[in-house]
Amino acid sequence: MTYGSYVLAAYLVFVVVLLWDFVAPRIRTRQLLRAVKLLAARRAAATPSQDLPR
Repeated sequence: MTYGSYVLAAYLVFVVVLLWDFVAPRIRTRQLLRAVKLLAARRAAATPSQDLPR
């Protein structure tokens, strides 16, 4: 491996890690928001509606 290819590989690894560091939190945030929305929908469906006469 020549010096130039080593430097190129190092920069490529750096860019990949930098992109992952940018993307990973956004993926996790999207997953958490989806989970919260699903939980809220489940809780809303589980509670009896006050509009129906008994």
